[in-house]
Amino acid sequence: MPVFHTKTIENILEPVAQQLHYVLAMAEKNATSVDEVRHLGTSMPNLDRFTSRSALALSRASSRRSIPEYITPDTVRHVVNDDDCPVCQLMMPRGKDGCVSRLVILHEEANDGNAMPDLTGPVGMVSRAVGNLIQVGYDTCDHSDDRILQQDMPPALQRVEGSSKLLEESSYSLKHDPYSVPARKKLIDGARGILQGTSALLLCFDESEVRKIIRICRKVNDYVAVSEVIESMADLQQFVKDISPVLHDVTNDVNLRQQELTHQVHREILIRCLDSIKTIAPVLICSMKTSIELGNPHPRQGHAEAVANRNFMSQRMTEEMNEIIRVLQLTTYDEDEWDADNVTVMRKALSAAKSLLTAALDWLADPQARPGAVGEKAIRRICEYAERIAARALPEDAQSIKRSIFEITSFTDELCNLRNNGQHDRENLAAQTARRLKDLVGGQHSSGLMSDALQNAQRHGGANPAHTAAGRLEQAMRWLDNPGLDDGGLGLQAIRLLTADARKLADRLNPQDRNRLLGLCSDIDRLAAQLADLERRGLGNSPEAQQIRNQLRNALRDLGDFMRRVLTDRVVDDFADITTPLKQFVEAVHADPYDPNREQNFVDKSQRLTDHSQSMTTTARLVASCGPSKSKKTVEAILDTAEKVEQLTPQIVNAGRVRLHNPGSEQHFENIHKQYADALHRLRSHVDDAIDTGEFVRASESAMRRYTNNCEGAINGGDAHGMVNNSSQIARLGNRVLMTAQNEADNSEEPSFVSRVRNAADQLHNAIPPMVNNAKQIAQNPHDQYAAQNWRGTNDHLLNSVRAVGDAITGVPMNNGRHSSYQESISRASPYNPPPPSSQVIRSVNASPPSAPIVHNKMIIREDIPAPPRPPPPVELSPPPRPPPPPEYDEEEETRAFWERYPLPQASHQPMLAAAHNLHNELKQWSSQENDIVAAAKRMAILMARLSQLVRGEGGTKKDLINCSKAIADSSEEVTRLAVQLARLCTDIKMRTALLQVSERIPTIATQLKVLSTVKATMLGSANVIGPYGQPVEGSEEDDEAMQQLVHNAQNLMQSVKDVVRAAEAASIKIRTNSGLRLRWLRKPMWSNF
Repeated sequence: MPVFHTKTIENILEPVAQQLHYVLAMAEKNATSVDEVRHLGTSMPNLDRFTSRSALALSRASSRRSIPEYITPDTVRHVVNDDDCPVCQLMMPRGKDGCVSRLVILHEEANDGNAMPDLTGPVGMVSRAVGNLIQVGYDTCDHSDDRILQQDMPPALQRVEGSSKLLEESSYSLKHDPYSVPARKKLIDGARGILQGTSALLLCFDESEVRKIIRICRKVNDYVAVSEVIESMADLQQFVKDISPVLHDVTNDVNLRQQELTHQVHREILIRCLDSIKTIAPVLICSMKTSIELGNPHPRQGHAEAVANRNFMSQRMTEEMNEIIRVLQLTTYDEDEWDADNVTVMRKALSAAKSLLTAALDWLADPQARPGAVGEKAIRRICEYAERIAARALPEDAQSIKRSIFEITSFTDELCNLRNNGQHDRENLAAQTARRLKDLVGGQHSSGLMSDALQNAQRHGGANPAHTAAGRLEQAMRWLDNPGLDDGGLGLQAIRLLTADARKLADRLNPQDRNRLLGLCSDIDRLAAQLADLERRGLGNSPEAQQIRNQLRNALRDLGDFMRRVLTDRVVDDFADITTPLKQFVEAVHADPYDPNREQNFVDKSQRLTDHSQSMTTTARLVASCGPSKSKKTVEAILDTAEKVEQLTPQIVNAGRVRLHNPGSEQHFENIHKQYADALHRLRSHVDDAIDTGEFVRASESAMRRYTNNCEGAINGGDAHGMVNNSSQIARLGNRVLMTAQNEADNSEEPSFVSRVRNAADQLHNAIPPMVNNAKQIAQNPHDQYAAQNWRGTNDHLLNSVRAVGDAITGVPMNNGRHSSYQESISRASPYNPPPPSSQVIRSVNASPPSAPIVHNKMIIREDIPAPPRPPPPVELSPPPRPPPPPEYDEEEETRAFWERYPLPQASHQPMLAAAHNLHNELKQWSSQENDIVAAAKRMAILMARLSQLVRGEGGTKKDLINCSKAIADSSEEVTRLAVQLARLCTDIKMRTALLQVSERIPTIATQLKVLSTVKATMLGSANVIGPYGQPVEGSEEDDEAMQQLVHNAQNLMQSVKDVVRAAEAASIKIRTNSGLRLRWLRKPMWSNF
C-alpha cells in the first residue's frame, strides 16, 4: 500500500520534474538543429530509473524541507541547487532565467518566426511519470482517513492529468506545424497546469500534516479535561500511561514543524508553548497526586488548595495547547497586530471556545452526566470566553452575546439543580442549552454570534493608536508636524491615551512627582483640545495654531522624558530585591510544626509576597505601556510574563498552605515554587531589556545615595535596625548594577568596551563586601564612631565604583568626570541627562587601525583620531578649480515624484500597492545617500508598486512582469547581503542575532515571488479582467488562487524588508572600529517628503 509521506512525494514527482525540465529546455532551444535535438534525446534521463526507485532508497535526511513550500507562505524554502529535490528545481527558476518563465516569454515572442523542435518523445515520458503520480495520489486518498484530503486531492490530480494531456496535444501539433501559435499556448497551459496542480497537491498534503498535529493536540486537551475528575491513584496511573505517549508525539511533531517556519515570531511562540507544556505536565500530575492523597478517604486540611492548584495547571495546559493549535494554522504575520489588540484577543477566545464545544454538547446530551463534570465546566468556560469577546465587540454584537450568555447560564444552573435532585428534564433544558451554545459558538450550519462579532470588529477596525508610549508619541508628533494631513483623529487619540497612561503612572509616584506629572498631563490635554478645535474650524494653519503646536510639541517631549526617568526609578526600587519576600515565605512554609506562631507568620509572609508580586507586575505593565521601548517582542514578553506571575502568586500561596499542613507534599510545593521563581527572574530580565542600561545605573546610584542618607540618620539616632535595612538595600542595588554590568560585557564583542566594563565591574564586586562588614559593625554598636567612619569610607568607594560602571557603559563621564562623595545633595531623579537629539547622526567608522577605546552610546560613536599636520602654504596663487556640475539624477527627488504619482490605495482594493506604500512610509524618514540598505529597500518598494500594476493588467507585458519580479529578487539579495555584512561587524550579540533572524527570510520569499509571478504571467490577458476599483470582473478560480498567493507573498516580503531596515539601524550603533564599513543614517526633515 503506497503511503503518501514526503519521501514518496519526492520519489514519485522526481521523474515528472526531470522530464518537464527537459521539455522546457528543448522548447527554449527553438533554434536548434535536428541533429542537436537528437543528441539531446540520447542524453535524456531514463524514466525507468526513477519510477523503479523506492522511497527508502532516497538518501535525503528530511524531505519535508525539499517540498517547494512557497505554497504555504509560512514555511521554509532553502536555496535551490542541482543536488536539491527535482520538484524544487521545477518550481524554483534556476540560472539567469527560470525554464517556465522563459517559456512564457517565448510564447509572447511567437510572432518572431522561431520554430519549435519535436517534443513528442520527452512529453511522452512526462505523461508516463504523471500517470505514476496520479496512481499514488488516488491510492493515498483511498487509504487515508482524512476526509478533507480525500476531497481536495483529486481535483489537484485531475489538474495535473489534464495538463499532461495538453502537453501531449501541443507536442503533436508542433511536430506537424512548428510555428503553430495555438500549440505553443497549449504547451504553456500544460506546463502551468502541472505546476499549479503540483502546488495544490503539496498544499493539500501540507495542510493534512497540520491537521494531524492538531488532532493530537486536541487529544491532549481531552485527556487534560478528564484530570479534574480523577479521584483514585489507579485512575491517575492509567491517566499518566495514556497521556504520556500523546504528549511525546505532540512535542516531537510541533518541534519538527516549528523548524520549518519562516516567521520567527511563530517559531518562538511554538517553542515557548512547548517549553511551558514540558514544565506544566509534571506539575499537573504531581498536583493531581497531592489532591487525591489529601482527599482520600476523606478531605483533609489543604485539600481545597490542592484542588485549586490542579485546576489551574489543567487550565494552563489547555491554554498552551490551544495556542499551539492557533499558531499552527497561521500562514502570515502582521507586525502591527499585537496580543493586546481587541481583534487578537477575540480571535484567541473564539478558538478556545470552539475547542470546548464538543465536551459541552456531550454533557448536555447525556442525561446521566453529573454537575461538576468536564462538560459543565466547558459550558462555564465558553461563557467566560464569550464575555471576553462581548467586552471588545461592537455594541449591537455585545448585546446579543450577553443575552445569549445569560440564557445559557440560567438554563445550565437550572439543569444542574434538576440533575442534583435526580429529577427529569421535563422542559427539555438540555436541548435548549445546546441550541444556544451552537448559536453562540457556531456550528456546521451557522457561523455563530462570537464569530460574527469578530468579523464585524475586523471590518470596522481602522487605524489604531500605538500600544506603547514611544509609539503614541511618534503618532502625536506626526500629527503636529503635518498640519494639512488628515489622520482621522489618530494623533489626538494617541495624545489622550498617552496622558491617560501617564495618570496611571502618577498613582505610583511620590506627591512631588505626582503633581508635576499631573500638571503636564493637564497642560497637554488643554493644548490638544485647543488645537483640535482650531482644526475643526479650518484654522489649522493659523499663527495661533502654529504657536499651540510648538507648545504642545515641547510639552510632549517633557512628558516623555519625565515618564522615562520616573519609570527607571520605579524599576530600581521595585526590582532591587525579588528574592527576599520569596525566601521569607519559603521559611514560613517550612516552619517547625510546634511553633505557636507559624500560622500567623505564614499569613503575614503570604501577604507580603502577594503585595511584592503586585508591585512588580504593576511596574512591569507600566514599563510596557509607558516605557521607552517600541519593540513589540519585548513589550509583549513583559505583559505575558507579568500575567504569569500574577496568576502564579495565589497558586504558590495555596501550595505553601498545603505544605504547611502536610509535610509529605514537599515535591508539589517545590514544583510551583520553581515555576514562580523562574517567572520572577524572567520578568526582571524583560523589564531590564526595556529600559536604558546607562539610565538604570545612574538611577541606581541615586537610590543608593538616598539610602546612604537614611543610614546617616540611623547612625545619628542609634537605630541599629534602620542601619541594617538601609545598608542591605545599598548592597542589593550594588549587586543589581554588578549583574547589569556583567550582562553588558557578555553581550558585546568589542574588546575595549568589554575590558572597560569588566574592570569597572571587578572594582564594584570588591567594594560591596567591605561596606556590608562595616555596616554590621555599626549595627552591633551604633555609637562606635570609628566603625561609622570606616563605613563612610567604604560606602563612598562603593558609590564611586557604581558611578564608574555607569561611565564605562555609557562612555560619557558623569558631571564631566567629576566624582562627588555620598555627602552630595541627593536628587530623586536620575542625574544622567542624555545629549539632545541631533537632526543628523552618522553611525560609521573610517577604514583605519584600532586606536583609542571606542565610545559606546546610543547617540554617539567616535574615535579620538589626532588631527593631521598643517599642510604647507601654496607656492603660487591660482584661481580655485571650477566646482563639478550638479548631478543630473537625484534619486531622492525621483523617489518622491514616483510616490506622488501612486497615492495610497485602499488595502482591500490594491493590497500589493498598499504593502509597497507601507514600506515606503517606513523608509522615507531616512536618506539613501551613503546607505545602500535604505537605497535597495526604496528600490524594492518602487518595484513592488510597479509589479502591482503589472499583475492587475494595467499596461506592460508578461516579460515586463517576469523581469520586474526578478529585479525585486535582485534587490532582495542586495538587502540581505548588506544586512548579513553589517551583522558580522556588529559587536552587540543580541542586535546581531535579531538582524540575522529577520534577514534570513528575505531570500526565501523573494524566490517565491519569482515563481508566483511566472504563474501569474501565464494568465495575463486570458482569464481575468480588472474593474475600475480593482475588483475582478470575470476570472477563474485558478487565477484568484494565484493572485491571493502573490499578494500574501508581497505583503510578507515588504514586512520583512521593513524589519531588516529597523534591525540594521539599531545594529549600526555598535560596529567594529576597524571594519571600514560606512553606513550613514541621516534622518530627513519632514518637509522633504512633501
